[in-house]
Amino acid sequence: MEDVLNWRYATKKFDSTKAVSEANLEALLDALRLSPSSFGLQPWKFIVVKDKNLRQELRKHAWNQPQVTEASHLIILCVKTSMDTEYVKDFIQRTAKTRGITADALASYQDIILGFIKEHKTEDLANWMTNQVYIALGVLLSECAHLQIDGCPMEGFDAPKFDEILKLKNLGLRAAVLCPVGYRAADDSYAKLAKIRFAENEVVIVK
Repeated sequence: MEDVLNWRYATKKFDSTKAVSEANLEALLDALRLSPSSFGLQPWKFIVVKDKNLRQELRKHAWNQPQVTEASHLIILCVKTSMDTEYVKDFIQRTAKTRGITADALASYQDIILGFIKEHKTEDLANWMTNQVYIALGVLLSECAHLQIDGCPMEGFDAPKFDEILKLKNLGLRAAVLCPVGYRAADDSYAKLAKIRFAENEVVIVK
């Protein structure tokens, strides 16, 4: 695992002639789908943008960064704009059905989740849900590295414009972070740079 994590980097220049296979794309989407989240609530959706014209339009609102259009696929990690009682109850029903138990058996767990939601302000809940999306981003980047697929996490974009173009408000979503995926260009100079990371004894505290 250390080797592939040393191999990966935030790819700045993709080879637009190389495409991620459908099988590998499904593996990446499965990694996103299986990502952990607080309470297991999964307050997200993931948009895969293949359409070249749409990506060209989005690029205008991402500081014209070439990764948006040159990568094989553009994945937009989105967060729910709200978390309500109905969503939680549906999640509990799904959990009960999957595990072959009654929803009543999960009543106390449901109460804990609803209590957590009610005691937090709207802004705090939005930040909490966004943090969950970043967990999924980390899982995606790790799976990319495992499959030797390049990725580039990107916060440099106009999120409200992305929301508008993709009509995310109608879906109860907002764009949180981008991750183009594909294969690095042979002449991407960033690929040859030594990785800069602090030593373990500088970032790990053992008590």
